[in-house]
Amino acid sequence: MPRLPTLPACLAMIGASLCASAHAQTVYQCTGTHGEASYQSTPCPGTRRQRQITLDAPPASPPPPPAPVAADSAPSVAEIPPPPPTPVAAPIPALYQCVRATDGETYTSTTGEPPGYYAPLGIVGVPTTLAQQYNAANHMGHDQPNATMVSGYYTWVQDRCRALGPQEVCAVLRKDWAENEHRLGRAFKSDQPPLLSHEAELRAQLQGCGGP
Repeated sequence: MPRLPTLPACLAMIGASLCASAHAQTVYQCTGTHGEASYQSTPCPGTRRQRQITLDAPPASPPPPPAPVAADSAPSVAEIPPPPPTPVAAPIPALYQCVRATDGETYTSTTGEPPGYYAPLGIVGVPTTLAQQYNAANHMGHDQPNATMVSGYYTWVQDRCRALGPQEVCAVLRKDWAENEHRLGRAFKSDQPPLLSHEAELRAQLQGCGGP
């Protein structure tokens, strides 16, 4: 008589045949007249004693682990900082070089029409008389001198200006840029806002000159 498989072996074989199902399965233990036991997936035939055994469903397979990310992989788009905005180019401004009437010093003007003013005759170097300096025709269009101006030998003067060419304007802007950067590097944080504003203005104007 062939040897019957043991209970663990039978359960293993039956479980292997039923592993394709995701639900719990019922196994029948059939006991013969001589006490021998057998196991099957259908009810026991005849007068054999049977016992139902419920097998648990096999566990679901775990999901595969995520693929490892290489340490030297390229950063995502969100990690790359955006490039700094390009300053909007501004037209080269009109500038004028003016000569001060009192001392001959030059300076830069944005209008080319500086207001006139009174200055002592000795500084201006005018060898005329008071009558010639303070007649109505000579002072038409501006305030008449008061007693203090007359006693101090003051006369009405106005600075002379000429328009600068594009290359001269760019040279003035670059000089202004260098001076502003020097002041900005030495300024306290509370004093920096107007210098930073002027820096942005100069940067836009210098785009027409090829940059600072």
